[in-house]
Amino acid sequence: MISKVKNAMSSLVGGIIPHGHHHHPQQHGSAQNGGTDGLPPRFPYSRPEFLDLTPELLQYSTEHASRPVITLKRDSRLPWRTGYAEVINAGKSMLNEDQASCELLYIRKMSSKNYTPCPFSSLQDTTGIPMHFWGVFDGHAGSGAALMASKLLQCIIRDRLCDVAHLLENQNSPPPICLAKNGSPFQAEAKKGACLDGEKQDGLLDEPRFHMEKDISVESLVMGIIETAFRQMDDLIEKEKESFNISGGCCALIAIHLLGKLYVANAGDSRAIIVRNSEVIPMSYEFTPESERQRLQYLGFLKPELLGNEFTHIEFPRRIQHSELGKKMLFRDHTMTGWAYKTIVEDDLKFPLIYGEGKKARVMATIGVTRGLGDHDLKVYNSNIHIKPFLSCCPEVKVYNISEHKHGSDDVLIMGSDGLWDVTADRDVADAVSTFLSGREPNDPMRYTSAAQDLLMRSRGVLKERGWRLPNERLGSGDDITVFVIPLAFHSQPN
Repeated sequence: MISKVKNAMSSLVGGIIPHGHHHHPQQHGSAQNGGTDGLPPRFPYSRPEFLDLTPELLQYSTEHASRPVITLKRDSRLPWRTGYAEVINAGKSMLNEDQASCELLYIRKMSSKNYTPCPFSSLQDTTGIPMHFWGVFDGHAGSGAALMASKLLQCIIRDRLCDVAHLLENQNSPPPICLAKNGSPFQAEAKKGACLDGEKQDGLLDEPRFHMEKDISVESLVMGIIETAFRQMDDLIEKEKESFNISGGCCALIAIHLLGKLYVANAGDSRAIIVRNSEVIPMSYEFTPESERQRLQYLGFLKPELLGNEFTHIEFPRRIQHSELGKKMLFRDHTMTGWAYKTIVEDDLKFPLIYGEGKKARVMATIGVTRGLGDHDLKVYNSNIHIKPFLSCCPEVKVYNISEHKHGSDDVLIMGSDGLWDVTADRDVADAVSTFLSGREPNDPMRYTSAAQDLLMRSRGVLKERGWRLPNERLGSGDDITVFVIPLAFHSQPN
C-alpha cells in the first residue's frame, strides 16, 4: 500500500524510507506508532502458511532489487484450485506488508467441550457446514495488524457463525427475531411482546404494532455477522496492543463461500472483481479520502474537537493565502457534492481535513485510506491529534449467488491489493485473465496460479534503467502486490 502513511521526516533521514516517499511540499503530518517498544510481536513476520516457504525462500522473497514473484508450489492443493501470486515492493518498506489467507473451515454448533480456539480450529473436526475463506490484508506502517488479521479474522467469523449454525441450515426460513439465552428461538406472547427470556411485560406492545415485524433473511444475518466480526477484530487488535507490538494498520478484503453464496467484504482500497463470460462484475468499492469525503467532513463538523484546532472540515480547491481573507472562494462541505462560493474567514486558513487528489489524497495529511483494521496509535506528525476516529473498520459486504449461475472454467473471482489495480484497470485485468486462461488446458494444476502470476507481472513490469516499467513504458507498480485467482466452476466440489 504505497504511501498510505506518509512520513514527513523522510527527507531528513537516509536509508530505507519506511512509510512511502511521495509526499507533498505542503506536507503537514505523519504517522506516529509509538508505545510498543520492547513488546514482543503478536505474530512473528512470515509469509502466508500455504506458500510453505523455506527460510531461504523467505529471505529471497524480500529482495527489493529483483522483486521475485512468489507463487504456490506445483503440489499445493488450495481449495477450489485457487491460484495465488505475490511480490514485494520496490523499496518503500523493508518487508512485504501484504498478507493473505486461504482456508476451509466448518460451521457447527459449538459446546464448551468441543470448542477449539483460534488459530488452530481448521485443523480439527471436518463436520458441519463448509465455509471457504480467502483474505487479502494490505498493511501500512508495519506488518503487525495485517499478520494478526490474516490469522484470526476467519476464526472470529467462523465462531460467530457457529453461534447461529442451527439457523443457517434452513435458508428458506427467516431467522427468529429474538433468541433466548440458550440460543433457541424465543417467541414473546401477543400483547406482551418484550424480548426478555420469558418475562412478561403488559402494555409494551399493542396488537397492531406487535405484528409489524421485518422479515430478515439468512443472507442478511450472515452479512451482519461478517460486519460485526470486523469490529471485533479491530477491538482485539486494540486490546492486544497492551501486551504485544502490533504495528500499523491494514486494509482488509475477504471472500467467503457459504451455502451457495459468495460474500465479499471490503474495508480499504483493495479490490475484487468477478470475470464471467469476459464480463466484469465489481464486487468491492474503494474507501479513500475522496470516496468518503462527506462522511469524514460530517464527523469533523459534528465533533470539531477531533480536528485539534489544526484542521478545517471544509474543502477548498487549493490552500488559502492569508491575503485572501474576506475574498470569496469556491468550497464544499459535508452537505455538498458540487461547489459554491463562500467568504473566507480566519478559520478557513487551517489545513484541510482532506487534501490532495486521487492516490495522493490524504486524511489529515497522513493516511490515504479511510477504512481498515488497526492504526489505533496513528497521530498527525508532531501533534497529539488522533486519526483513528476518522477511520472506520466497517466493511461493505456484497453478495453473489454463485449457485444461480452456470460457470465455465475461465470464470473467476480476482482479489488483489491496490498494487495490482493502481496501474491496471478492471477491464484490462479481465481481458488479460480471459486471454491467458483460454490458452491453458482446463485440467492444468497450475492453471490459476499461472494466471495470478501473469496478472501480477503485468502490474509490476520489468526492471529497466528508469525503474520498473510496463510494456507501454509507463511506470509499473512499486507497491507490494498480492493476487488471488479463484475459479468459480469448482464451488460444487467438496474441497
